[in-house]
Amino acid sequence: MIEDFAKGNLHGRLRRDRQALLWKLDGLSEYDARRPLTATGTNLLGLVKHVTGVEARYFGEVFGRPSLQALPRWQDHDGSDLWAAEDEARDQILDSYRRTWEHSDATIDELALDASGHVPWWPESYSRTNLFAVLVHVLGETNRHAGHADILREGIDGRTGLRPEHETQIDEDARTAYCAKIEQAARSASSGTP
Repeated sequence: MIEDFAKGNLHGRLRRDRQALLWKLDGLSEYDARRPLTATGTNLLGLVKHVTGVEARYFGEVFGRPSLQALPRWQDHDGSDLWAAEDEARDQILDSYRRTWEHSDATIDELALDASGHVPWWPESYSRTNLFAVLVHVLGETNRHAGHADILREGIDGRTGLRPEHETQIDEDARTAYCAKIEQAARSASSGTP
């Protein structure tokens, strides 16, 4: 019974975080979805593309259930999974992510939490694992990148929230006053005066 609860809870959170990541692209122009928003080039569409590969590898290759979508060999990683080339359509990337969900969900549904897997890109002493560990790992990856997407989207147009139903209308005056309060606290702390 605890196994069903644990699997259902982790899987539900993964589904929630997948949706949150995709929601961060809603209403954005092609440029804003693709442009580098950090010094290292992190961008919203690239985060989705990256997480697609993460899920495909961990819920596919690790359990001998390769994805139907072609992936480069993990040994050949060159960073191209972190951004969208001009010939890669947004819908193509989003559809690929959704198809990967279906494959991942089937793996999660069909295997027990203690099902054995092998992660060849992990150090040999850790490479033998199970579905529980992989599910926790991928949930962490997805959650981490959904958090990145939160910050990136806020930087583009100020929109925040986990899901559309939790978003509230932006009160620019209140937000400006709040940020000014934080700025003042930072200045005071750095100068040593309260």
